[in-house]
Amino acid sequence: MNKSLPTSLALAACCAAALAQTPKLPIESNDEGSIYVSPNLSPTEKAATANGATLGLQRKDGSGMYGGMDTSGARPNYSLGASTGGDVSFSAGAHTDGKDNKGIKAGVTIRY
Repeated sequence: MNKSLPTSLALAACCAAALAQTPKLPIESNDEGSIYVSPNLSPTEKAATANGATLGLQRKDGSGMYGGMDTSGARPNYSLGASTGGDVSFSAGAHTDGKDNKGIKAGVTIRY
């Protein structure tokens, strides 16, 4: 019984870390929305390495846009996208490394 509590807490922490989203650090915020940066960090035993970041704008109605760069691979990967706000939100984005790796994504979010 003494070992079950720490084991349960460690398991819960691992699950929470796996489900966590990338943190968005606000640069500026007002009544209309906020500008944020979301760093792409790779933790090591004693430090964290920054492998690019995403800069974005998030409005209060849920609409926004972003652009960023990921340098963790052999070639830098660039991405950009945007989304509308409201109860039915449309989103689209694209990414490329300037050579072979490229793609697009689109989606619809329905809030009820």
